[in-house]
Formats: sequence, structure tokens, C-alpha cells
Amino acid sequence: MDFNLAHINEAVAAAAPDREAIVWRDRRITYGQLAERTRRLANHLLAQGCTVHTERDTLQGWESGQDHLALYLHNGNEYLEGMIGGYKARVAPFNVNYRYVEEELRYLLNDARARAIIYHSTFAPRLEAVRAEVPSLQILLQVPDESGHELLPDAAWYEDALAAASPEPPPVDPSPDDLYILYTGGTTGMPKGVLWRQADIFPAALGGRQLGTGEEWEALEQIVDNAANGGARMMPAPPFMHGAAHWMAFNAFAGGHTVVLPRNTSNLDAADVWATVQEEGVNILLIVGDAFGRPLLDELDRQTYDLSSMLMVVSGGAALSAPVKNAFLRKVPSMGIMDGLGSSETGQQATQVSGGGAEATTGTFTPGPGMCIVSEDLTQRLEAGDTALGWLAQSGRVPLGYFGDEAKTSRTFPVIDGVRYSVPGDRARMTAEGLLELHGRDSVTINSGGEKIFAEEVEAALAHHPAVYDAVVTGRPSERWGNEVVAVVQLREGFLASITDLIEECEKHIARYKLPKDIVFVDKVVRSPAGKADYRWAREIATAGR
Repeated sequence: MDFNLAHINEAVAAAAPDREAIVWRDRRITYGQLAERTRRLANHLLAQGCTVHTERDTLQGWESGQDHLALYLHNGNEYLEGMIGGYKARVAPFNVNYRYVEEELRYLLNDARARAIIYHSTFAPRLEAVRAEVPSLQILLQVPDESGHELLPDAAWYEDALAAASPEPPPVDPSPDDLYILYTGGTTGMPKGVLWRQADIFPAALGGRQLGTGEEWEALEQIVDNAANGGARMMPAPPFMHGAAHWMAFNAFAGGHTVVLPRNTSNLDAADVWATVQEEGVNILLIVGDAFGRPLLDELDRQTYDLSSMLMVVSGGAALSAPVKNAFLRKVPSMGIMDGLGSSETGQQATQVSGGGAEATTGTFTPGPGMCIVSEDLTQRLEAGDTALGWLAQSGRVPLGYFGDEAKTSRTFPVIDGVRYSVPGDRARMTAEGLLELHGRDSVTINSGGEKIFAEEVEAALAHHPAVYDAVVTGRPSERWGNEVVAVVQLREGFLASITDLIEECEKHIARYKLPKDIVFVDKVVRSPAGKADYRWAREIATAGR
């Protein structure tokens, strides 16, 4: 059966109206309150003429017949309400990277053809500077914050708009064909809007599969019965503008669980995260790779917290290295570590679970439903045990395409033997035992001396040295090699290491031809707020540090 996210929210709210859905600072919003607030938002959008205009069955995969709602927000209840409220109005919300400068913001809003926007006051000056050059943007809802910026002209305060709108069910019937839009981060190119049917993204990433079996839910009654027994407390630490964070939140909503948010939403505050885990009894914590893991571990060295409620740390969106996993398991041996693999174009694809008492590893994963490997020339599907290095792919529940980009849609979602696949660009193979062996993203692969070297492999090798706090690996032009491998490294405070020390550590984990030809030391590695590496920045640093 195909589902719509608006219908799921209403059904779960009816089954558990008094259970907490969102906990943030002094706000405790129940499922019943969340359902009403999102109905009010939907009715406000509809009253402004914002909804669906062309049904899905007449459109191509890269086209949208819905109005689009930009979410230009730090984390908070308004972000999740914006998503659900949009779905209830048959409006397609999308994520905005709040670090964008004016030029990038203008590009994104125009590329997405944003009709409406919900934004925090702190971003009001930047939005005002570009709005005249975004002709599609007509509806503005402003959320007050500590910045104290005044309401923009022609905008409405978010809470005032909700208070004036009807709490009744909106007079539209959401469809499983309605869009879920996720904009890619643009770390290796311009951001693109990935278009999913809600019917497909729900089982692909948002809780549409049964936890024990991986089978899709067959009826709304099954989801409601499962949610009635919910109540786990789940904390996404990254910003909701990153897919992994709101994926966890929607998994929580589908299961009738509670989303708990750190108080500090402007940056990763490790003390705040652990204090909130302790106070709220958080069971599952989402982080993004070592960029989140190392600061959280550092805080556990400084301060003692009661983490007895913790069952699992989940990492998504970036690699969590084996040394960091093992350090977590030593600190909290009663919990597990789940490394999740997926992308904007595939949903959740594979997992690796580590527990206390065993050494954790990095790079091999247990495949999920629909995950597969296709050949380098995109002509066939490779079987387990095939030694050829192919492309990590997904079949079954996959996106429709990239908004407004027919050519890239065709490249990323090829049809092989009558089956449509998503192939976003990761190189991989499947072992004879049926495990995924991930090598890395092709867009950050370094071709050096005729050999392909995956940046992630070298980064994982560097992470084993105790002095390395963070590292990003890139290529730079070389007369001898064409391109040479360069590591940009941030050392742990109070530790020293030479280039020779780090290369000797790498020799223990990767072949000699993959070793860095140079290492540039920096005070701090630059990453996105979601913990993703900024490879363009790394290339600039590597070139300047020649």
C-alpha cells in the first residue's frame, strides 16, 4: 500500500494524542497539538492560494505540479511543523542551507521556484536582500528568535498566522504521489532538488518498514497499532536541513516516539547534547560521523553524565571511523553503534551495527531492501562475489528525478533491463558473503598515476592515529602524477605528529600508492553544520599549502 505523510500524522495523533511528539527547551508538544498546529499551517497556506496545481500522473520525473515551501530555519518545532503542514496543504516543503550567502540563497530559491518561506528572524536581513530577485516568492512567515530582527514587510509572524487559521482538517485530500523534496548539499557542485513521491520516501527512509523484518507496512492500521506502543525518545543532533536529521524525526513520528532536540541549535554543543540526553532520558542519538563523534567523546572526558538511558548511537550522512566507534563503546559499553549508509537519491541503503566486547570496523555494511551493485558501464547488475568494482545502486523505491534537470535525471536514474535504478555515484562491490564493501564517492576520487584513490579510504586510515582529530583528503595537480593525494589534517589539542608519523600510520591500513604525498596541517577542518566535508575548501587549502 502507498501512504501519504499527512495521513500518517493524523492517524498516529488520533491513536496517541497526549504523548509528547516534540520536546525542545520549554516546549512539549503532544501529537494532538502537533496535528492541530500543522492543520492550521496548512489552512493558512491554502488561504494564500498555495497548494497543488497539476497532478502527478501528467508530469515527467523532473517536473513538479505543486507549490514549494522553503524552510530557512534552525532546528525547532517550526521546522517539522513546516514539513507536515506543507504536506497537509499538498505543498512541497524543501530544505534551505542556512549558511548560504546571498548569491547561493538567491540561486536556491529561484532553482526551487519557492512560493512560500518559513524563516527565523536571524536570517531576515539576508532574505530581504535577495527577495526582490526571487519573483516566485510571495508568502513569508517569520519565526522570532534571539536576534530580535523586526518583521519583514509583507510577512506575518508564524504564531499569528497559526492562531488566525482554522484548526479543522484542510479541504484537500493529500495523495501518495505528492512530493517530498530534498535539496542536496552542493559540496561538489550546485545543489539539486531530489523529487520523491511520498509513497516511495516513506519506506525508503521515513519509517515505512517494520523494524524486525524490513517489510513495508501493508495497512494504516498496522502503523497505528505499532505507534500505540511507541514512546522511545530520539534525538537528532544535526540540523534538520540535513536529510539524516529529519529522517530520524519522521521515523520517530511514524513509530509514535518522541523527538527530543538539543537546546542549542546554532552549532554542535557537546555539553548541551549530553545534558539533554541525561535530563530527557534519550534512548537513540543521531550524529554525523567523526565531526560529531569526536567532540561528544571529548565532553565525556571532561564531564560525567548519566547515560543509562542510551540504547544506540546512530551515525548517518558521513563515515564514523572505527577508532571513534570503539571509543564510544568503551565509554558506554551497554549501548550499540549503528552506522547508516544512504543518500538523498537512495534513502537508507545499508547498516553496520557494533556492540560492546568486539572491535568495530569501517567500510562493510549489511544491505537493506533494494540495495545492489551495477556494472561500471551501467549495463548489468553485478552479483555477490563479483570482483569487479561497480556502482552502489538502489532499485524499487527510488526518486522521480532532479527538479528541472532532465539530463541529470537520466544519468542518475538509468534503466537496466527494464528496471529503474538510482546510481548517485558511490563505488562499491558485494562480497561473496553478501556484505557491501564501500569504496567511496566517485566525485571525490583522486586519479593519481593512473590509479583511482578514494578520499574516504585515506581519511579512514588517518583517523587511526591518536593525534588526528579530523581529516579531509583531496587531490591537487602534480606534474609527475597528474594529481597527487593531499590530506588536510587537524590535530587533537595537546598532541603532536609529523607528516612521517601520519604516513607511517596510513601504511598499516592502505596500499602504498594511496598514501598522501603531502599533509597540510590546519587549526580547524571546515565542515558543514551537518558534519559533511567541504572538499572544495580542502582543494583550496591543499593547493595553497604546496
